[in-house]
Amino acid sequence: GYSWPDQEPDELDRFSDPDGIVCLPPVEGERPAADRLLELLAAAYGAAWSQSVLEGLLSSEGSADLESWLREKYFASHCKLFGNRPFIWQVWDGRKDGFSALVNYHKLDHKLLQRLTYSTLQSWIDRQRADAGQGVGAAEARLAAAEELKHKLELILEGEPPYDIYVRWKPLEKQPIGWEPDINDGVRLNVRPFVEAGILRSKFNVKWNKDRGKNPDGS
Repeated sequence: GYSWPDQEPDELDRFSDPDGIVCLPPVEGERPAADRLLELLAAAYGAAWSQSVLEGLLSSEGSADLESWLREKYFASHCKLFGNRPFIWQVWDGRKDGFSALVNYHKLDHKLLQRLTYSTLQSWIDRQRADAGQGVGAAEARLAAAEELKHKLELILEGEPPYDIYVRWKPLEKQPIGWEPDINDGVRLNVRPFVEAGILRSKFNVKWNKDRGKNPDGS
């Protein structure tokens, strides 16, 4: 759903996800992210699209298929491309067969993080709990990982240190309480709770030290 400030509408807008959450596995009746991406690529390339084009794209990234590229390499590549200021965040539970979702950071307000936590992720948890009850292999491990992810998202929603957003130049009364990010404060400040929680797919270089100079906090 992200668009550049001067981007004109086009036929690819129909692929935009309404809430800005795209899960890699099928969750809440939505198709897997890889299937949706494949359809978007076919529309974007038009008549030039073919299996060989897809294989060439995957080969250039060292991936066997879109699913593995999305799970294992997309987020690191995205962070590198945009100078460690990613506008798509990949939240995951630490398992390659577990829960993983791409989230549009510009839409990720308190309400959307609640939806990710208590609707999208909860739907995945309910499925793993049912599978575990039926003895499906690895379901219990996936359930435990997903529940731990839910707990960490709840900590971010509450915003207790170190899962809080601290903006050095803002006075105390203007500091966000809980997950209430101000987009104008920048990705590198707002991403800190997710980095501290260890729930982003890949690490990227962020330092939250003070800027050079002797200006005190709040100045």
